[in-house]
Amino acid sequence: MKEILMFYRDDCGYCDMAFKALEELESIHPEYAEIPFRKIEETQDPAYADKFDYYATPTFYVGGDKIFEAHIGLKYELMKDEVEKVLKTAAEG
Repeated sequence: MKEILMFYRDDCGYCDMAFKALEELESIHPEYAEIPFRKIEETQDPAYADKFDYYATPTFYVGGDKIFEAHIGLKYELMKDEVEKVLKTAAEG
């Protein structure tokens, strides 16, 4: 398994969708809860966040590789699909 690093913002609606998707997917696949996961609220640690190449939140890295970065207009079902890809990538490590 590889660690997931997620950058998010407390005031981000897309981040809320990602957290909802994570919760849903972990309830269906409890093994996802075993994946090492670090969540960074970018406004609370901007110096650390600035070291990474992303523009929008949420953004997910797995093992140092950017796997998904949100974009404007993203609907929940697509967000859930992308979050599941992140989880599967980390689980396959």
